[in-house]
Amino acid sequence: MVLLRRVIGDALRARRQGQHRTLREVSSAANVSLGYLSEIERGQKEPSSELLAAICDALGARLSELLREVSDTVALAEQMPGVLVPMADESIEPTPAVRKATNRGVHQVTSDGSVAVQVRQDSPLKATLRTTRVRPADRDVVCAA
Repeated sequence: MVLLRRVIGDALRARRQGQHRTLREVSSAANVSLGYLSEIERGQKEPSSELLAAICDALGARLSELLREVSDTVALAEQMPGVLVPMADESIEPTPAVRKATNRGVHQVTSDGSVAVQVRQDSPLKATLRTTRVRPADRDVVCAA
């Protein structure tokens, strides 16, 4: 099961780090405590819509952009066999690279060529998702890590 608060936290952290900003800078701009923002980024706290809007504003991002990114990440995870839902057809044979990655609990795929999702299956009911933007030269690559 994907925890929405973890995906939201990962997306916020990625945006903040992409701007080379500290937690302190963003927490001050969003008028939220540094510790609480840290907990949100780590997926330990679920922000209200008002707080999420304030954090997005502090990051110079639209709330709709962030939610679209989160939605795309969850949608990709839903399409990955055995990650969010049990595999429907166990007779489908994965490639050797995918089998090796699956044994380690890690999958990596690209969606429309702009986002890659890495999924670590922590337990049968818990998965960790990490998303990254894919550079134009890396597009259309489907691989297993």
